[in-house]
Amino acid sequence: METIYKIFLLVTCISISSCATYKDVLYFQDIDKATLDALTSKYEVVIKKDDELKIIITSGDKTVTDPYNFTIGEISSGYSTLADPETPIMSCIVDTEGNISFPILGKIHVEGMTRIQLIDYLTERIKHDVKDVVVYVSFRNYKFTVLGEVRNPGTFTYKSEKLNILQAIGYAGDLNVTAMRDGVILLREVDGAIQHIRIDLRKSDILDSPYFYLQQNDVIYVPPSSTRLMMTNSSAGVWSAVSSIASTLSLTVAILALVL
Repeated sequence: METIYKIFLLVTCISISSCATYKDVLYFQDIDKATLDALTSKYEVVIKKDDELKIIITSGDKTVTDPYNFTIGEISSGYSTLADPETPIMSCIVDTEGNISFPILGKIHVEGMTRIQLIDYLTERIKHDVKDVVVYVSFRNYKFTVLGEVRNPGTFTYKSEKLNILQAIGYAGDLNVTAMRDGVILLREVDGAIQHIRIDLRKSDILDSPYFYLQQNDVIYVPPSSTRLMMTNSSAGVWSAVSSIASTLSLTVAILALVL
């Protein structure tokens, strides 16, 4: 009985020592001291290779703008047809050279443009032939992935082109208590190479960082904290010891039963 009591005390002490502290799990611990610049002016999503863009050209006379739209049922290399009973939708893929093949206008280099820049470019090219032309451009491949110490890891799709890292973590159900908040890793493809950036969510400087807002196909990895590793290793060690003691006790009881 005394041995079991000692084991209970050992497990309790390990559990208490392994618990995360308040500062381990608190976001933005220095937020009151932070001086932040405006973020909106710094944030721009640019078009990349393999992006999928939805482009619609409209005006008061649809017969004039129809030739500029990739209509339903047509098949063309680099385009995806999307059934829409109201409006023909052209969903085009940016090729490996950063170009799209546009009806009438031909090949256009769009890599590095923002959505607004592409709208302005198309409007300028088309307005000479179409009166009161309106150009609509949106991204269709806004996906991101969150892995590691979160409640709901996975790949998510979002409609807006403005999503920050906190919102992305929210999609994944928030961080677990055992997550390493000072070592979150953001993986981002830039010019064909993968960058990895370490982010400390305990500090407010991320709010003024170029990595606060996500880009297409970003991956967020949240590693386990040392607390989690300690808990895992300690638990394994404790239960191994408990199992060993239990086996010894069982053997002792069996021997005593035979002797007595």
